[in-house]
Amino acid sequence: MFELQLLLLLLIANGAPIVARRLFGHYGDSPLDGGWCLRDGQPLFGKSKTLRGILAALLLTTLVALMMDMIWPLALLLAFFAMLGDLLSSFIKRRLTMPTSSRALGLDQIPESLLPLLACRSLFDLSWPDLVLLVLLFLLADLLLSRWLYRLHIRQHPY
Repeated sequence: MFELQLLLLLLIANGAPIVARRLFGHYGDSPLDGGWCLRDGQPLFGKSKTLRGILAALLLTTLVALMMDMIWPLALLLAFFAMLGDLLSSFIKRRLTMPTSSRALGLDQIPESLLPLLACRSLFDLSWPDLVLLVLLFLLADLLLSRWLYRLHIRQHPY
């Protein structure tokens, strides 16, 4: 049961920026990297990574954890590392010259689920099989929810 709560919090952390974009439109949509490019000519993260999205992930994940009677600092830590994983995948995608919001199966899901789970592994007493199962469940849930959010016109892409 606890593992399902973790999975839910990971999905909320990663979905909150998408919902925030839908709710707030262009308000606060300045790129986190300020448009700064590295030597390869590619942006550090890309225009879809914003402070608004990170704040939405941190706040919404924490609020949901409180509603589930979980310790909120752990949820905040989970959300922080989920966003760090998301930034890492965007950084790698830019180095591979993939455009912002392009699809990279696995690269889009694994860092943003594995990194927070590894960071919180000892706090949540997760075994290696638990980690693998949660990452796989996150990947599957992310793929299914992305299509659903696209059909609801919340996501801009079906992935």
